[in-house]
Amino acid sequence: MHGAQLLLLVVGSIAVTAVARRRDLPAPLLLVVVGLAISFLPGADDYQLDPHILLGVVLPPLLYSASLDSSYLSFKAVAGPIIQLGVVLVVITAFVVGLIAHLLMPELPWEVALLLGAVVAPPDAVAAVAIGRKLGLPRGAMTVLTGESLVNDASALTLYKVALAGIAGASTGLFAQLSTFAIAVVVGIAVGLVIGVVAHFARTHLDDTVMESVLGLVVPFACYLVAEELHGSGVLAVVAAGLYLGHNSPKAGYATRLQEQSVWTTVDVLLESLVFGLIGLELPFVLKGISDFSVLPAALALLGVAIVVRIVFVFGRNALLRMTRRRRRPSWRISAVLSWTGMRGVVTLAAAAGIPDSTPGWAYIQFAAFVVTVGTLLLQGISLPWLIRALKIQQPEDTTQEQRARKVAAKAAKAMLSELVPAEIPVEQRKMFSQRMHAMMQARDRIIEQDPSQEGAITRVRREMLSRQREVLVAERSAGRLDDEVMRKVMRELDLEEAMLTGTWRSRL
Repeated sequence: MHGAQLLLLVVGSIAVTAVARRRDLPAPLLLVVVGLAISFLPGADDYQLDPHILLGVVLPPLLYSASLDSSYLSFKAVAGPIIQLGVVLVVITAFVVGLIAHLLMPELPWEVALLLGAVVAPPDAVAAVAIGRKLGLPRGAMTVLTGESLVNDASALTLYKVALAGIAGASTGLFAQLSTFAIAVVVGIAVGLVIGVVAHFARTHLDDTVMESVLGLVVPFACYLVAEELHGSGVLAVVAAGLYLGHNSPKAGYATRLQEQSVWTTVDVLLESLVFGLIGLELPFVLKGISDFSVLPAALALLGVAIVVRIVFVFGRNALLRMTRRRRRPSWRISAVLSWTGMRGVVTLAAAAGIPDSTPGWAYIQFAAFVVTVGTLLLQGISLPWLIRALKIQQPEDTTQEQRARKVAAKAAKAMLSELVPAEIPVEQRKMFSQRMHAMMQARDRIIEQDPSQEGAITRVRREMLSRQREVLVAERSAGRLDDEVMRKVMRELDLEEAMLTGTWRSRL
């Protein structure tokens, strides 16, 4: 793809995304549809996704951004379902799809069929999370979906590497394959945590918002590349670093948090627009590799298998929980939605593109991966909003926690003002004095306008109050009385207030 074509693709993808956001449509689905339509135009180029760019350049920042916004505590609370969907289901899907592919096409060696299974195993939750957030899925279901998306890519890509090594004869025996898998997991998580700790130390001592943002942009690529060089999972390294830094973000400066959120929101929109646009444009390349459409029934069968395996697994897990009489089990409505969120994405196509073209059945693998990806995106992605509405599981906006968080923060601010009351003031007058100080803080702008000399003192007190309020919010989060999502929302309001106090935004205009 030439520079002019790439620029046209980026501009076009952003334009389609803008239309989707304005019309309240799922941008990933609209991008795929537009890409498919363009691929049918006369003279459309045969474009092949570059796996090295997608896995090494595009995937790390997307995973890192999602990890930063995820809640480590919520992740830990539903670790069971996340591991079951993100690891166990991925492995089961890979083997079942591989078995069916081998039965449908006996000429496809078992090792290659398993490789195809690993390619189509990991769902891409970008579209599902976007739809679920827009329609108000319960917070627990959203946590499971997000957590699964952070884990399943690592599971599938590690299994993919094991299968590739088996085809090349570099890995023999079940023990060797399991050892490769285990080493990749352990090394990946260790690398991510080490880099996360170093990055956190650096960003809390730099006192330079721009350099802290630059450091944040480097972290996901450093995690991925170092882990891959050490034969670990680069995906898990990125996720581990993102979860660690996201959990410790309250310890960073307010300006860093505000700028980091803006930067990663922009990066997400740009990269997601680009990759989903590329999915549709790959059709001419995929069709070029096959001589006729006799392989279409087999590819459609694998599409059905990939969908059915997830449905059976989710409801089978529910039945098992019911038999073991565990108290906490998801409702059948939530399970129905989770079972229908198996849309595949760019990881599947990138993994398929990374298979050497000398591999037996290479053209069929490319075609089947494309059919499963586009089929699940369009079939499940388009029908998922209808399913959520039909089952009536939208969670109404719950402002209880948010109101409680603001109340706790306000109480902390008042308590701090009380500490500032001189000790010599009689007890009966301390409350009145504290109330007057609080009123004075609220009337800050008017006071400063009348007496500019008071600005420094009032600003210092208010910033100390904001710091105390943040400490209380973090303590409530750590005690499990406040969700990360709510804490971050209220903390962002405090950050914006401090930015206005210090003139941070004014200085950037």
